[in-house]
Amino acid sequence: MDQSPEPLEGTPLIAPSTTDHPLYDQVVEACRSVYDPEIPVNIYDLGLIYTIDINAENEVNVIMSLTAPGCPVAGEMPGWIAEAIEPMAGVKQVNVELTWEPPWGMDMMSDEARLELGFM
Repeated sequence: MDQSPEPLEGTPLIAPSTTDHPLYDQVVEACRSVYDPEIPVNIYDLGLIYTIDINAENEVNVIMSLTAPGCPVAGEMPGWIAEAIEPMAGVKQVNVELTWEPPWGMDMMSDEARLELGFM
């Protein structure tokens, strides 16, 4: 029987981002322009963007989550992210993938988001 290997213990659930890519900071800023309609904080500071991976061909792969699986904009938000990133100079292609692992939690919010929402 062929079974997929278990993740190695200590392997982060969230894949690392390509923070050293020249487009990374601009992609982050594009993500910051998208807001959750129910929360007055951008989705990057909410901690919904898990991974921003940019390859050598400038193809941007974003792995994101939502605050809850029943989020009313679940089907639309990945498109909003793609629309924010695609027009950027140098970006070849954008792929946005939704994940529920690990589940989003308030501990993923930036300090700015916590302050904005009155959690600090």
